[in-house]
Amino acid sequence: MTEGMTVGVVGLGAMGLGMALSTARAGFATRGFDLSPARLDLAQDGGITPVTTLEEVFAADRIVFSLPTAQDVARVIDKVRPVLQDRGRIVVIDTSTSEPDVSRAVAATLADMGHGFLDAPVSGGPSGAANGALTMMIGGTAADLDDARPVIDALSAKAIHVGDSGAGNVAKLVNNLLCAAHMVTTAEGLRLAEAAGVPAEAALEVLNAASGRSMMSEVHFPTWVMNEGFDSGFTMALMQKDVRLARKLAADTGTDLPLTTRAADLWATSPLAATDDFTRMGDFRPKGQDQ
Repeated sequence: MTEGMTVGVVGLGAMGLGMALSTARAGFATRGFDLSPARLDLAQDGGITPVTTLEEVFAADRIVFSLPTAQDVARVIDKVRPVLQDRGRIVVIDTSTSEPDVSRAVAATLADMGHGFLDAPVSGGPSGAANGALTMMIGGTAADLDDARPVIDALSAKAIHVGDSGAGNVAKLVNNLLCAAHMVTTAEGLRLAEAAGVPAEAALEVLNAASGRSMMSEVHFPTWVMNEGFDSGFTMALMQKDVRLARKLAADTGTDLPLTTRAADLWATSPLAATDDFTRMGDFRPKGQDQ
């Protein structure tokens, strides 16, 4: 099904480049667009055709977005309106962690021009993107999903159609809000264990064999926290943005979230730098302790 089909990827950051590599490996002729010449060079090294204009990338049969914010997505669509109005139908697959209202507006704009749009945020990190093993949470019509299915299959190990446009964004914001809370609570649990004389490694082994486990305790702590590597590839700035968007969603819907709101406060007021890896929030060691 990939023969002769082209895929354009807009945004070649840690996630976007990995996704472009996955579509190229699946047999799609893949074009990549990024503002950074260095990222374009990396894409070319991976068998992706680098392009320097949005018009070139939007000549592809299917489009994948991997951009920092919802506003970035909306701006790109606005810039390529002339191209979209003059070409045959495409489906845009937006893997950015975006805002439901913005995704619904973009979907409506594209539908007016005869095109499809899926909000399809992802979980799985840069390694999942590079290996085609992401989990995708998809909002949009069943018809658009069927149209995009070959590309979705190249990117993901699991793709869940959550509902109409915006539903994928809602699911991702809920997921990341819980990830943020689990990172904090797991760190506090390990800190309590050590204060009570039980090594954190032993306590973590118990958590991961019992009901206190989470993806944070099972994957993130063993891989990036316990060894003090703190290099998962996902920054504090990105998690703080996602938590902020989740809080906005709660406010917009009038939903009271007392526990996760407290966790969100801890993320918002963290002294860590925006460029620090988000797993540093899991550092359970008392400050000032000899490392």
